[in-house]
Amino acid sequence: MKFALLTVSYAGLFYDGPALSVVDQVRKARQLGFDGLAIETKRPVASPLDLGRSDRQAIRAAADAEGIELCAIESLSNFASPIMEERENNLAMMRLVLDLAVDLGVPLVKVFAAWPGLVNDEDDTASYVPYEKGNYYARLYPADLRRWHRALDGLRETADLAAQRGLTLALQNHAPVLRPGYEDTLAMMRELDRSNVGLCLDAPLFKERQSDAYVKEAARVCGAHVLLTHYGAWNFVDGEEGVEQGPCPSFGGPVNYAPFLAELQRAGYDGYLVSEYCLPCVKDHRLGGIDDIDRANAMALAYMKQLVESPQTV
Repeated sequence: MKFALLTVSYAGLFYDGPALSVVDQVRKARQLGFDGLAIETKRPVASPLDLGRSDRQAIRAAADAEGIELCAIESLSNFASPIMEERENNLAMMRLVLDLAVDLGVPLVKVFAAWPGLVNDEDDTASYVPYEKGNYYARLYPADLRRWHRALDGLRETADLAAQRGLTLALQNHAPVLRPGYEDTLAMMRELDRSNVGLCLDAPLFKERQSDAYVKEAARVCGAHVLLTHYGAWNFVDGEEGVEQGPCPSFGGPVNYAPFLAELQRAGYDGYLVSEYCLPCVKDHRLGGIDDIDRANAMALAYMKQLVESPQTV
């Protein structure tokens, strides 16, 4: 497995400090010891609206010069809206995202069935728009099914656009629409019925479903389809015996990465593990700076590399 940095980590949204350009983040990835960079198509860093031809050439040149692979373009799609213009706007955005991937020579684009969005111009740090996260055991009602099928329609159209460009999509197991765990995401991928669609499977998004049995089952059942996976750099701390996990913000416990990654390796996954710092960086009740993001990414990378190099055997 290889390791990549996600550009949202240094987008100036969740810490006290400036955003780093994609070119600067290529250099940051090399400085911190990553093999690759995943580019999230979000302002102020990497919206396709802002990256002209010369910008794209500069990013490609910097990645080649630093030996950093541009491993994925990460979109922020949302096809679940009942408002047709919003769905059409997302398809227009996805055309721009797919063309950016072509221009940068990146064959993999991550997609969401639905993405709630960020508010980043009201407070000192960005915040996620509230949304119903759902429970994996909840019964589905007609309104849920309508949202599911709207998402399917948008993803199918995007997959067809991607296929025309020789690109592959990775559907991430992120709420809303998709409930916590792997089951909904795997079902949606199968119902999409597109050969150029695989999975982005993230263990933190299993929420409290972190038993050895469950995370192994998820990796085993989905392993042949997994094209990308993320881990959060926001809950690592210095412990008595080195770097360890603190509570995951979404459910209050550690993420059970060890059996998850070991099972992914057994399934043959040799792609990227992508580090993201996508929550407010608060230290001693103050917003942290770039140095704190550097430290968090370095600690998380050291922890995850140790797991990959010494996989769990049980």
